[in-house]
Amino acid sequence: MNRILIVEDNPHIVDFLKTGLKAHGFTILVAEDGHQAVRLAQSNDFDLLILDLGLPGKDGLAVLRELRGQGELLPIIVLTARDSVDDTVTALEGGANDYMTKPFRFEELLARIKVQLRDRRSQPDSPSETLLRVGDLSLDLLTRQALVGNRVVELSAREFVLAEVLLRHPMQVMSKEQLLNRVWGYDYDPGSNIIEVYIRHLRRKLGDGYIETVRGMGYRLRSNHQP
Repeated sequence: MNRILIVEDNPHIVDFLKTGLKAHGFTILVAEDGHQAVRLAQSNDFDLLILDLGLPGKDGLAVLRELRGQGELLPIIVLTARDSVDDTVTALEGGANDYMTKPFRFEELLARIKVQLRDRRSQPDSPSETLLRVGDLSLDLLTRQALVGNRVVELSAREFVLAEVLLRHPMQVMSKEQLLNRVWGYDYDPGSNIIEVYIRHLRRKLGDGYIETVRGMGYRLRSNHQP
């Protein structure tokens, strides 16, 4: 079981990450400031570190430089609200393996975590990890291409992620809250009708009968196309 250290002082984001990562089988430990992060990283055997840059006491860049200066090689994914090119370059040159800006989607972070853990184990990519198929619907996660049978379907980035979540859970009812959380991340408005809008977009592009509305519960992808 992989162990992840989350270094983040925002309790809302911490809860969001812990809930999602534990659901995927990870063991989680949390540090709320930079000094605690360094101590834990030095004294515990972690497989990956998720590091916020805006930390009290010792900021994330200082933590990053200190750990790398000590020869610590564990994968580090930086999370930050800073989105300038200079900040990105500084974090990567400081030793970060990857970099994501807030707000972020959990599904994308999870994918990046899996890439880092896979690279650390030096295992080759498996085709099953990059191609999702349910009936005659398929998504290629590397090329970001969607197919209905042999027909290529042009999807926006957000439409693609919504389709990906549904294809990962065929015939499972996904609530509006689950879809908001997985596609839009922690920074969303629960009262928004954005899910309904994007479901309509997907239905128009994929064709009728693939996505079913389950009244009062949410949506599910049919494993068999029923127009």
